Parts: sequence; C-alpha cells; structure tokens
Amino acid sequence: MEGARDPFRRPVSPTAMAAQTAELEQAVEADEENLGAKHPGTLTARAALARCYLFSGRSAEAVTLLETNVLACEDVLGPDHADTLQSRNDLAVSYRSAGRAADAAALHEQNLSIQERLLGADHPGTLVTRSNLASALWAVGSTSAALAAYQRTLAEQERVLGPEHADSTHTRGNLASAYRADGRIPESIAMHDQNLAIRERALGADDPYTLSSRHGLARAFAAAGRLVDAVPLQRQAAADRERVLGADHPDTLASRSGLAAVYSSAGWFPDAIALFESAIADAERVLGADHPDTLAFRNDLAATYQQAGRPSKAIELLEPTLANRERLLGPEHPDTLASRNDLAAAYARTGRLADAITLHERNVADLERLLGADHPTTLTSRSNLAAAYGRADRLPEAIALHEQALGDRERLLGPDHPATLTSCNNLAAAYARAGRLREAIAYYKRALAGRKRVLGADHPATRATREALVRVRDRRHAALLSFRHRPS
Repeated sequence: MEGARDPFRRPVSPTAMAAQTAELEQAVEADEENLGAKHPGTLTARAALARCYLFSGRSAEAVTLLETNVLACEDVLGPDHADTLQSRNDLAVSYRSAGRAADAAALHEQNLSIQERLLGADHPGTLVTRSNLASALWAVGSTSAALAAYQRTLAEQERVLGPEHADSTHTRGNLASAYRADGRIPESIAMHDQNLAIRERALGADDPYTLSSRHGLARAFAAAGRLVDAVPLQRQAAADRERVLGADHPDTLASRSGLAAVYSSAGWFPDAIALFESAIADAERVLGADHPDTLAFRNDLAATYQQAGRPSKAIELLEPTLANRERLLGPEHPDTLASRNDLAAAYARTGRLADAITLHERNVADLERLLGADHPTTLTSRSNLAAAYGRADRLPEAIALHEQALGDRERLLGPDHPATLTSCNNLAAAYARAGRLREAIAYYKRALAGRKRVLGADHPATRATREALVRVRDRRHAALLSFRHRPS
C-alpha cells in the first residue's frame, strides 16, 4: 500500500527532508515555549512535524506527537472541529504505519461518522477518510471489506474530483496493490500503469508518488510472472527511491525487498538472499523487529531459502515469524496464514510430514473460509498440502489436489504463469510417484516447455524439470525393456 501523504517541499531529497524536519522541530520547540502547548499555532506546527516523521518512517515519534495533539484539539476546539478531524486522521494513519491497524480503523470510523454528518458523503475530506479506512481494514486483514471500500471510494472520487486528482490516484494505487494481493493481476497492472502515466506527466519522474507507482507496477509485473518487465522496473524503483528518499526510508526498504523477491523468482538466489538480509537488518533498525514490514521481509527471505533448497534455514526464520504474526495480527490474519503455509511446506521438505499435513489442512480450511477457494494464497496452500500428501505416499489424495490446483491456476492465471507451471510440474511428480509414468512424462514435457519459454533454459526450476523428465524417461524405458524381455 502507498504510505502517508508526502508533506515535503519540492524537489524532494534526503538532505531537503532532513532540513525541513529540523526546521519544524525547532518551530515546535519555540511555539511550545512562547505560545503554549495548546495554542493553535503550536498544534499546527506539531501536526506538520508529525507528518514529516510519519513519511520518514518515524512512526512511534509521530504517534507520540499526534496523541498529544488529538487530546489538545478535542479540549480546545471540540471533537468535531476540522483541525480535530485532521489530527485524528493523522493519528490513525500513524497507528496503521506503526502496526496498530485496529486502533487506526476505530479512529477512521469515528471520523467518517462525523464527516458524513457534517460535510456529506461526497465531500473530499469524507472520501479521503473512507479511503484511509479501507487501508486500515486491509491491514487488519478484512480484505473483502477493504476492497469494497476502495472500489466505492475510487468511483466517488473520480466522479467528484476527476480521475487525475491526487486523492483519486492515491486510492487507485492502493486498490491496485490490493488487487495484486488478491490475485486480480491484470486489473492491478492496468491501474498502476494508469497512475504511473498520470503522475509522470503531472509530477515528474522523481516525485515520491511517481516512485510509488513505479514500485507498484513492478510488483504487479512480478506477480504476473513477467520477470523480463519486473526486474528492470524494480531495479529502477529501488535506485530512484534510495536517491530521492534515502537508503533508510521505508519505501526504499520496500523496493529493495521487492527487488530481492524478483531475483528469487528469477532463480538468482545468492543475490536475493543478500538483498533480503540487508533490507531486514535495516528494517529492524529503522522500523523495529515486530513491525509488519519487517516480518514480511523475513517471511519472504524464508521463502527464498525454500526455493533455494534450504528448508531448514527457512524453518529457523518462519517459526518465530509465525509466532510474532499470531501474537500481533491474530491467528486468522492473511499474513499469519501465509506464514503458517510456508512453515508447513518447509516441514514437509525436511521430513516432518505429520506436522506439515496438520498445518496445511488447518490452513486450507481457514483460507477457503476467509479468502475464498480461488484466492492465490488458498491455491498455494492447497498445492502445498498436495505435495505433503505425496511425500507421505497418500498418492490418490495428492493427485486429486494437484489436478485441482492445475485446473484452478490455468483458469485464473493462464497456462504460462510460473505458478501454473509449478502445478504442472508437481502433478507430473505425483504421477511419477504413483507409477503413472506416461502421464508424468507428458506433464513434465509441458512444464519444461513452459519454463524454458517463461523463465529461461538456465533457471533452476527449468533445470529441475529437465532432470526429473530424464529420470522418469529412464524409468519408463527400463520398465518397457523389462516387460519385453520377460520370459513367456
């Protein structure tokens, strides 16, 4: 999701941001001393400083300032005053940035009720609050409610303000990112592409909002398996954000992690691991070890270790990550379910099949109930359960689930998506385990042709499929020779 609205003067640079923040810190100190802690001028200066802190990733400091401001505004101006509403909104956004999504949603709902009563449903301020509430609902894990709120708000902002208004592009960017996470990849790409064109034309190539669109489009390309498009765009986004915002800015860390994920998808595991480790170390220092972004980076690094054939290393990361997500987000949050799925898959790869199957069966049931049978995370969890069944020699169950996963991914993602090709490869492996060698060869051929076309001949996944096909062909040839030479 796109972060807090950028409060800095143009042109933006790390030096300019630091200078403006220092000016505001001095202004707040002077106003508190000369005007008093509750003077309107002091409240305005404190709010401006908090927005600088928030955009720079200093969420805890923003929360401290804004909690003071909300109480002062309510006391001096009243709970319904425009400045009180703005201060409450800023505190809610800060809460969400700090990982306190439920607190954020409660404040946004309070503001929305007041604004709809005083300003009306179509007022720009009301629409901004509704968009911010959608972001808080997404962070809480209420994905269906968040998507509906984003869709409604974007339609109303486009009608009232126009499709190129800053508020419209902000909501559209967040809806595009939500669509990507929900598996609606073509819609995500189209929306990010639309936003990028608008922002490049109106704001310039280096504006932080333009950089957000570039990052979002790169992530959508990666989700579509379009690595040839995702890699250069994510590299550009990471480099531009570091130059414009600084190496420690949360957006820079997000782009660096996104680039690591693209490298992992491309099979460049050493580069991906090094980038993830750097991003995690910086996120722990800048955001804190329990911040949702830090946990997400750690989970993605574990996924890379899995893909690189190091499941034990993945387990070391996933067990504490799952425990932290259960504690901070709850057992049914989508991020918690994703960590549980990844941990179960790692257990299966290290031979802990009973643990893996128990976790996977629980996860599939929860995901189907919470996100739906066709959600990307549900499909991945179902595919991993099938793999665990196969490792446990529960082959009829494994084959049935792999066949279902392949059919679902072909329908939802298309025949050439990397996830579809993975399902094709997994079904071939299950057929081979069951001795259905002719069917295994057919699906391995199909997976190999697709992976060569999409990922390249030297991608680790392509090589693995090629080697598996050779082994199964050798088994079938041996079986045929044995049959032909059997005495009558």
